[in-house]
Amino acid sequence: MVNVDAIRKNYPLHWLVWHNSYVELDKELSTNQHDIEKYDNRGRTPLMLAVTLGHTDSAVVLLQHDANVNTENTQGWTVVQEAVGTGNPRLLQSVLARRDYQRYCTRVAGIPELLHKLKQAPDFYVEMKWEFTSWVPLVSRMCPSDTYKVYKQGSNVRVDTTLLGFDHANWQRGNLSYVFKGHSDGATILEVDHETRKVYIEHMKLIGYDNVQFMVPSEECVIARLTNPIATTYVDTDKISFERNKAGLWGWRSDKSEGINGQECKVFSASNVELVTKTRLEHLSEADKVRARAPKTPLQSLLGIAEQQPESSSTIATCEEFNSETNTSYITAEEYFDPAVDLKGRDIGRPKEVNIKSQKFKATLWLSENYPLSLQEQIMPIVDLMALSSSHFAKLKDFIQMQLPAGFPVKIEIPLFHILNARITFGNIFGLDQEVDHVGQLQETNRLTCLIDDICFEAPTGYVKLGAGGRTQFNVEEEDDLLQFAIQQSLLEAGSERDEVDIWEALRAQKPSRPNTPNMSTEEERQLQRAIQASLVLYQETTAGSTEGTANPVGINESEDSDSLEDTAEQLRLALKLSEQQQMEEEQQRLLEEETFRHVLELSLTDK
Repeated sequence: MVNVDAIRKNYPLHWLVWHNSYVELDKELSTNQHDIEKYDNRGRTPLMLAVTLGHTDSAVVLLQHDANVNTENTQGWTVVQEAVGTGNPRLLQSVLARRDYQRYCTRVAGIPELLHKLKQAPDFYVEMKWEFTSWVPLVSRMCPSDTYKVYKQGSNVRVDTTLLGFDHANWQRGNLSYVFKGHSDGATILEVDHETRKVYIEHMKLIGYDNVQFMVPSEECVIARLTNPIATTYVDTDKISFERNKAGLWGWRSDKSEGINGQECKVFSASNVELVTKTRLEHLSEADKVRARAPKTPLQSLLGIAEQQPESSSTIATCEEFNSETNTSYITAEEYFDPAVDLKGRDIGRPKEVNIKSQKFKATLWLSENYPLSLQEQIMPIVDLMALSSSHFAKLKDFIQMQLPAGFPVKIEIPLFHILNARITFGNIFGLDQEVDHVGQLQETNRLTCLIDDICFEAPTGYVKLGAGGRTQFNVEEEDDLLQFAIQQSLLEAGSERDEVDIWEALRAQKPSRPNTPNMSTEEERQLQRAIQASLVLYQETTAGSTEGTANPVGINESEDSDSLEDTAEQLRLALKLSEQQQMEEEQQRLLEEETFRHVLELSLTDK
């Protein structure tokens, strides 16, 4: 067992945090002789340790000395999430204020750096078409799409968008331009609202620590966090592997290629892309837990495929929790700081109640070897820029930062949530396919140069110029939450809250791996018909007139008795038939190819 002197020597700040010796901790930090971001052998910085233990005084001292709030522990939980887990509103409020201050400072410093990096790259114009897709039919038609138009000239960037977000009821549409202008002493951001003809101008500049008080979250914001589950969603990239897709041709199977917006692209699949969602409940009251665990309709539950049983750690913290409950067992400092000690699943802090949802997907890439843009020099800085305020771009950034196969990803399809994919396609490069105002081209001897007019980065004539106070302030975490809520609302728009339909039964042939679905109740059986009818109506609308004799596979009469189980069973068979047809055809094609391959191989061996 490691002795106390060794702990003090190796982890002086952690030792003081463990005992909540915040006065001495402040003195030690004032000497600037210690690494405030050092990780202990359990993967925690001093701030993460203080927050996990619920030592508010030590945490406040570390925050005052600018400890980094944007860190994670080995389980992937952030400092903010651990603060929520304590249930302590004062601690959470302090952590949130400092996090938002640090994020603002990072943004102020990061944007000019990104613009400076872009200055060295050739100018360009490109369109990024984002399509949100789903394998669930009722979701696909309700998912929005948008085309980001990206202009780059020197150290100036402009991004146009029409999809603004979700306002708890409807998708918000508009017509906005975000203009980033780099200059010698910083950067300026313009948010141009073309509908209201207003321009919000923000000059990026660092603010002092005294201004942190202006970033303290409201009491309502703190209460909202403390009365709702903690959730984190991430893509597990540890086991991802890329492989070239094969084309279904007679004879030998060949590498698959497709034309995307005039570019010949190799098609790759990324296997074992695992999307993981973790939810914690230990900070909630019993009433909040009941609300959080309230039975959801299967349509809503689509957001939680492969839900595992809650995991409860057996560890109880060494300190008094915020609720003043006395702990009866604990981990000693000697145990915690000794890497040789196996804690056997125990951990410090309040005992955790964790739900884990996981699902494996395949991502797809279409790569061009001759695309006129550079992914690293031109596109990645744009993605970095947008990732500061967009959860979608943040997930895209995480994905393309991996070691991708050679080539420019003209088209990318990646998972965002359990039933939602993002498909990003690059097109209209330099405005060659469709003319764009103030964008031109110059054909030089051995290359094509894009010309962008200065007017693209100026406030339009006649627009009202305002300060940054009215700008749309994005929060990546809130955007993630809103999107998940939007999906739920879209699902429910297909029916009502009473539409407790086990959609898996109707999509048996194409569902991902998932634990067995519980049997439907009598009420669910009575509701099933309506969901299948909605799917069939959608199918008829999209196929009407395209195939003779199949446009109306079943006559849906709204006056029919919706409680008829016989009609329900018949329509279920039809729905299954429609959903299975494509898969059956693909399976038959695959078997035929394999048989042909075996035959060719046998002939080649016989000839020898």
